[in-house]
Amino acid sequence: MRFIHTSDWHIGQRLYGQKRYQEFERFLDWLADYIEAEAIEALLVSGDIFDTATPGNRAQALYYGFLHRLASTSCGQVVIIAGNHDSPTLLEAPSQLLRQFNIQVIGSPEKEPADQVFLLRDQNDDPAMIVCAIPFLRDRDIRTAQAGEDLETKAANLRHEIQAHYQRVCAAALDLRRQNEAPLPIVAMGHLFTSGGTTVEGDGVRELYIGGLGRLDAGSFPAAIDYLALGHLHSSQRVGGQEHLRYSGAPLAMGFNEAGQEKVILEVDCTPDKLAITPVAVPCFQELRVLHGELSQLLDRIAQLRLEKSSAWLELRHQGQLESGLLREQLLEAVEGSELRILAIRTASPNLGSLCQQQSDESLDELSVEEVFERCLGGTDFPADRCEELRLAFQEIVTSMNQEDRNAE
Repeated sequence: MRFIHTSDWHIGQRLYGQKRYQEFERFLDWLADYIEAEAIEALLVSGDIFDTATPGNRAQALYYGFLHRLASTSCGQVVIIAGNHDSPTLLEAPSQLLRQFNIQVIGSPEKEPADQVFLLRDQNDDPAMIVCAIPFLRDRDIRTAQAGEDLETKAANLRHEIQAHYQRVCAAALDLRRQNEAPLPIVAMGHLFTSGGTTVEGDGVRELYIGGLGRLDAGSFPAAIDYLALGHLHSSQRVGGQEHLRYSGAPLAMGFNEAGQEKVILEVDCTPDKLAITPVAVPCFQELRVLHGELSQLLDRIAQLRLEKSSAWLELRHQGQLESGLLREQLLEAVEGSELRILAIRTASPNLGSLCQQQSDESLDELSVEEVFERCLGGTDFPADRCEELRLAFQEIVTSMNQEDRNAE
């Protein structure tokens, strides 16, 4: 069966307060066109459909409009799992209706492992593949914390329970394969942070558990898995160098440090006899550029981009000493009347006010908590090791608050 593995759409995400709905819409249109043109039979989306647990109406309209369009293509089966950014309740709310269109949605782990296992059929209605749909596993979903646990014990217990959940669901898949009396390939979906996984600074990838607990390595996954379709990390990569254990990565650059990085979806041809994985490049729907240098160098580079009639979004990293207001005024004047847009101005001088507005219509409530923290941290002269300690402490607070918010759902 030929299917697409993708994840981490983050529909509704803003970049320095800039809305990106046009990019998300163009990506989803491109994906639907590709599925139709290539006669893809199934689509697996491994979490983080939305950027927040409370996506706006426009974000939801793009998501459901895309699923509606798929119904008229060769893609007769879709499996979607929730990521750590998603609300399990919101994703699962229309699941009974979506199931009528062969769209399976798993937001939270089910009590019965078999309820997370789906038999996918080919265009001749013959059994073709078994999918284990395992969403992001929150600590409270899979275990009960014990009084007096130290960090090391908690980490070991958490890894054990995550691994055990994958084992139980894959065991149910093996039962289903035996019932069908055919060597059907088993594909598992998951949303987690594996050991050795690579990230890019500023890409928005969060640690899923306080202190980085709960990471599995390549050897922790059941041997029965023929292909593992993971989400959470935004760069496409293998797990532990294993060809069949994959992150598809996010289809759009989530931050300026990903500018120029090729984004892909993974087309997978999985049969009992072979596994073929083809990265398919996603077009760039909005160019991002990072410019470095002193003011004169930044102005020269902006002038060149204007001559090229570029419509890039810019992050400017100023090197030198210049009063904040004057720097900002000259840079904004340089892009006036062009299609260029400055989203962020960074400076190496801590006294220039790293939390000041970086675009004229930017307000504090448009920034993520991570962006606010990083801007504040960027305005200090703390050494690198101290900054890492502060990031970890901040991450622990945010993770705890996120867990509390989801407990209240």
